[in-house]
Amino acid sequence: MSETTTAPNGSVAGRLSLVDRFLAVWILAAMAAGLGLGRLVPGLGDALAKVTVTGVSLPIALGLLVMMYPVLAKVRYDRLDTVTRDKRLLIPSLVINWILGPAVMFALAWVFLPDLPEYRTGLIIVGLARCIAMVLIWNDLACGDREAAAVLVALNSVFQVIAFAGLGWFYLSVLPGWLGLEQATLDVSVWEIARSVLVFLGIPLVAGFATRRLGEKARGRDWYETKLIPRIGPFALYGLLFTIVVLFALQGDAITSQPLDVVRIAVPLLVYFAVMWAGSMALGKTVGLDYPRATTLAFTAAGNNFELAIAVAIATFGATSGQALAGVVGPLIEVPVLIGLVYVALAAARRYFPGSQPLQAPAAGVEEGSARV
Repeated sequence: MSETTTAPNGSVAGRLSLVDRFLAVWILAAMAAGLGLGRLVPGLGDALAKVTVTGVSLPIALGLLVMMYPVLAKVRYDRLDTVTRDKRLLIPSLVINWILGPAVMFALAWVFLPDLPEYRTGLIIVGLARCIAMVLIWNDLACGDREAAAVLVALNSVFQVIAFAGLGWFYLSVLPGWLGLEQATLDVSVWEIARSVLVFLGIPLVAGFATRRLGEKARGRDWYETKLIPRIGPFALYGLLFTIVVLFALQGDAITSQPLDVVRIAVPLLVYFAVMWAGSMALGKTVGLDYPRATTLAFTAAGNNFELAIAVAIATFGATSGQALAGVVGPLIEVPVLIGLVYVALAAARRYFPGSQPLQAPAAGVEEGSARV
């Protein structure tokens, strides 16, 4: 994927390349292809699920690693200190992700699914798994701050290891008991969570950092950003589309055979993504963040770590459980909704953040107007 910028005049979305302008189409096509394969090829989902890494299909794991590596290779790690000093970004992000996010999903799950405990539990698990993977893609597409995204993702990873199991116990056992609601349990170890974080974030993060460090040392930053990055950039999109195809192939039969259940699960998810994204974007503007960092705050708040949620649901309740299905429906809704919010963010940039440069300047030698993905 490549870089983009915007001239003083004209809309951002209008300057996207043909591929990026219709990115939602490619993603929806990938989702349809996965669902079709899962429905039409007998045993495909079972075959993909048998080879696993931390409870997640190995093909999905490979797709996620390919997807995340180019984005993390683009991060300018020497600028991370400017993010870690920005308390207007860090404090709201921690509060939104680890206090408000799980609470909002808990409330929505009980409001919309009071009679479906398996799906409700699955949604609560999704709400506890804060995003450490695809948010990098959405943030990059919306021209958010890459360095800020890297820092917030790292913070989410640390808190995920420390807090996930405790929050699961609180929201599934303690809080329902206090409120006189039906209780559930979540038996997941800290090591299972840490292992997932190490695989899905640690590997591409180390690879991306090493690539930039060695590449700049050997050939300089200009060569790295004008020659190497344009070559490896497209693999993020390839990895994303591959991951989506495999993900939906795994549960294609379950999703297409239970459409009404999928709709019931989808409604609270739609509300969740809209509330979390819009509320976080508004908060970012209120506390004085510029467009790139407000956008990063919004997408890191709205996204969820579906690979961890699915892994936990499968390990705890089984691959064919309602909890696992709810985890799979998460990205079914999240992917098109957050792609739509990318376009909303780009279109709103000039109107709501007139004093801030919404997009990073293109790397030297990259044609202006090509999409930065």
